[in-house]
Amino acid sequence: MKKTQSSAQLLTSTSSKQWKNIGSYRRAGIVAPLFSIYSRESAGIGDFSDLELLIDWCAQTGNSIIQLLPANETGPLSCPYDSISSFAIEPAYISFRAMPQTAIKPFADKIKRLKNKFPLTNKKHLDYRVKNEKLKLLWEIFLGDREKGSEEFKKFIKANSFWLDDFALFKTLKFVNQQKAWHEWEKKYQNRQPCALQEFRTANAQAIDFYRWLQWQTFRQFCGIKQYAKSKNVLLKGDLPVLVSKDSADVWANQEFFKLDLAAGAPPDMYCALGQRWGMPTYNWEKIAASGYKYIKEKMRYAENFYDILRIDHVVGLFRIWSIPVDCPVSEAGLNGFFDPRDENLWENQGRKVLSTMIDSSKLLLCAEDLGVIPPACPKTLVEFGIPGNDVQRWNKDWKITHDFLKPDQYRELSVSMLSTHDTTNWAAWWENEAGTIDEELFRRKCADRGINYETARKNLFNSQLSGYGRLRWKNDIDSIDKLAYALSKPKNEIEDFIEMYENTYNEKEKLWLQMGEQLPAQEKASHQTLQAMFNLTLASKAVFCVNLLNDWLLMAGLFKGDAYQYRINQPGTVNPKNWSLLIPLPLEELLEHKICQQIKKIIRENGRL
Repeated sequence: MKKTQSSAQLLTSTSSKQWKNIGSYRRAGIVAPLFSIYSRESAGIGDFSDLELLIDWCAQTGNSIIQLLPANETGPLSCPYDSISSFAIEPAYISFRAMPQTAIKPFADKIKRLKNKFPLTNKKHLDYRVKNEKLKLLWEIFLGDREKGSEEFKKFIKANSFWLDDFALFKTLKFVNQQKAWHEWEKKYQNRQPCALQEFRTANAQAIDFYRWLQWQTFRQFCGIKQYAKSKNVLLKGDLPVLVSKDSADVWANQEFFKLDLAAGAPPDMYCALGQRWGMPTYNWEKIAASGYKYIKEKMRYAENFYDILRIDHVVGLFRIWSIPVDCPVSEAGLNGFFDPRDENLWENQGRKVLSTMIDSSKLLLCAEDLGVIPPACPKTLVEFGIPGNDVQRWNKDWKITHDFLKPDQYRELSVSMLSTHDTTNWAAWWENEAGTIDEELFRRKCADRGINYETARKNLFNSQLSGYGRLRWKNDIDSIDKLAYALSKPKNEIEDFIEMYENTYNEKEKLWLQMGEQLPAQEKASHQTLQAMFNLTLASKAVFCVNLLNDWLLMAGLFKGDAYQYRINQPGTVNPKNWSLLIPLPLEELLEHKICQQIKKIIRENGRL
C-alpha cells in the first residue's frame, strides 16, 4: 500500500499517535452491517463468528478495513443509531460456535431448531423475532454456565462498573415493567431513589447478573474478532452514534447530561423537504464538561477493546446540533428547530474540547461523518486534528461555479471516499432513479410558497417516465435558466432557490457519464461496466481511505436481482420494517468462492490501495 502524499502532516497532527499506530496508507475497505451478513452456520442472525469469514473475504479481495454500523444494543426499532446504550453490545450477535462447547453441547438440538425456524438463505430481510428466541436460549445456557462465577467474569464487572451495573439494572427494570420506557416507570425508579433501587437489586439479582453475563460474552467474542482481524492485517472500524435513545440506560443513569426537553434532528434541505426529527435528546455539554468528560472518556475506553478506527456519526453535532422542542408536532419533522448553542461563537470551542477529549482518551483513530451543511469551524478543526471526513461521490461536486462532479485528484486527501452510505440508496439505485432529479415534496412545497401551480410546473419541467420514488427528473430540453423561469412564470430574482436546485442537478447523469470517459447518450441502467468505472473513480481519489458498501460491490457482481432501489439499508426519516434488516443475497462461504473476488482485488491493486 502507498502512503499518502501528506503522511508527514498526519504524523504531526493532533492524532499523530493514532496515525503512527495504523499507518498513513491509502487503504480500501467495506461497510457491512453485522445484521446483513450470515454464514451457513448462523443461527437466525449474523454473529461474531461470521465476522471471521468477512475478514477472510477482505483479506482475499485486498480490502483492509471493515466498517461496521454501531454494534450497540438496540430497542424495538432495531435502529443502531437509536441504541439503548452507547456501551452495551447487541447480544443477538453472540455466536454459539464461539462459546465453550461444554456450555452449549446440551443445547445443540435447540440451536438447530432456532436455525431452522429463522432461515437466512433466500431471504431479503432479517426477521428480528429471532432476537427474543435467541435470548431465551442464552438464558438457559447462562443458568448452567459454571464460568459465571469465575474470576474473569468478576474482573469484567469491576472494570466496567461505570456503565455495566446501571445497564443491567435498566434492562431488568424494563423487563419487570413490560418494556415500558424508563420515564413511564414508578417515580422511585425514574428518579433513581437509592433505597428503592437497592431493594430491586436484591429481589432480582439473578436477572441482573444475566445481563452482565451477556455483555461479558459479547466482550470476549468481539475482542477475539479484533485479534483475528489483526492476524489478517484488517482494521476494524466502529461507528459511534452522536446521540443515544431517550429510553436508554445512558439517559436514565445520567439524566443531568441530557436536555430532555429537546429532540435532535436536521434542518430542511434540498434532499429532505421537512428536515428530520430523530427524537433523541441532545447533550448538556456544560454538565458533561463539569464532570471532566468522564462519560465521553469511558465510551472511548470501551470501544478501544473492539476497534482500531472509530467513525463519529454526525460530527457537526459535537459543535452545534439542530434541536426541536419536544412539544412541537412530530408531523412537522425538523421544521421548527434551532441550532444549540444558539451563539455560533461558541461552536468551535465546544467541538474542539469534545474531540480533543476523545483523541486523548484512546488509541483509536477518529474519522468523521461531516456531511450536510457544515459551519467553517468543523472542517477547520478536523484538518488540524488529522481526522478524515467523508467524500460521497454523488455529493462530491463543485456546488457554486461549474456544478460538476469532482475528479479523483480534486477529492480531499484527509477523507474517506465512497459511492454510497447506509442512509442513501445504493449507487446503482441512485444512478437509475435519482441522478438528475430533485425531491418531489420539496418542489411541491416551494411551489405552494410562491403561488405556482404544482401540477402545471411538474408537467412542463419534468420527465414523467423517468421520475419515481419521490424524485423528479428534469426534461432534457429545459437546458437553460431562462426556460426554467419561463416554465414557472416567474422572474429569475424570485426563484433563486429553484435556480440553485436546477443548476446542481440538471444533466447530472450526463456530466458523470462523460467523466467516466463514455460517449453520450448516458445509459439509464447501472451495468457491471458502469459500476466498475465508478469504483475506479473513487478508489483512484486522493482520499486516504476508500470505504464502500459491500452491497455496491455485490450489485456490480450481479448478485442482487431486480430493481436496485429495493436494496437499501435505511431510509432516513421513516419507520419501516425494511430498515436495518437487509440481508446479503448469499452466505459468506459462497461469497468467498465467487469469481468477483479476484476482480475486486485487481481493481483495488490497480488504484494503489493494495
